[in-house]
Amino acid sequence: MDKIKYLSRIQLFSELEIEELKKIEPVTPMKVIKKGTIITSPHMDQKILYLIKSGNVRLYKLSEGGKEFTIDILGTGHVFGEIGSFTTGSENMYAETWEDSIICTIDKNQFEKIIHDRPSVSLKFIEMVSNRLKEVEELLEYMAYSSVRKRLLFLLHKLAVKFGGELPSSNPKEVDWIQLEIPITHHEIAMMIGSIRETVTSLLNDLTEEGIVRKVGNRKPIKIHFALLKRALEEE
Repeated sequence: MDKIKYLSRIQLFSELEIEELKKIEPVTPMKVIKKGTIITSPHMDQKILYLIKSGNVRLYKLSEGGKEFTIDILGTGHVFGEIGSFTTGSENMYAETWEDSIICTIDKNQFEKIIHDRPSVSLKFIEMVSNRLKEVEELLEYMAYSSVRKRLLFLLHKLAVKFGGELPSSNPKEVDWIQLEIPITHHEIAMMIGSIRETVTSLLNDLTEEGIVRKVGNRKPIKIHFALLKRALEEE
């Protein structure tokens, strides 16, 4: 896949024509980054915007005791990083590649020129940042006031929306199983909902018996019955 095709998959540039993408392409160098690489951290003074052209990136924070708490997983098309007064809501976080990924970068001067010349990109950026902050606020609210089961249901719903491809009908009578496009372990799920692996395994077994999830083995893709998941989350 050529670089123009990759750029067209970035949410920030998704509405631009091919000719516009060709103008942006020279100032957005891309690099293949291996799984497990720390791209940014609170200790790095990098004023760069990162665009995920392929792969997945985990955003997380460290507690005072050094425990990792996953805030979000970003997939193809997502943007993160900070450039001066422009922020994506990922400041003071670690960003780690969850798999081999293709990332491109834009520095402050380049980004300012892009949004100056293309106001639609500026509006899209504001929309993306607003949605990101809303997601984080919602996650923190669930973390503070919800049971572990409800936090797990919320996370599975969030992952299904982001990594489940085209979502099926909400009619629970239909066969509407979807499969997450990312493999995720019970330990990784636990890090995202502030729990422990054993509790997550037990709860996933319960959800399997309830017909909400399938194939919950370690590192196996999770299948979710989306309509039943939504109903369980609403009733919890």
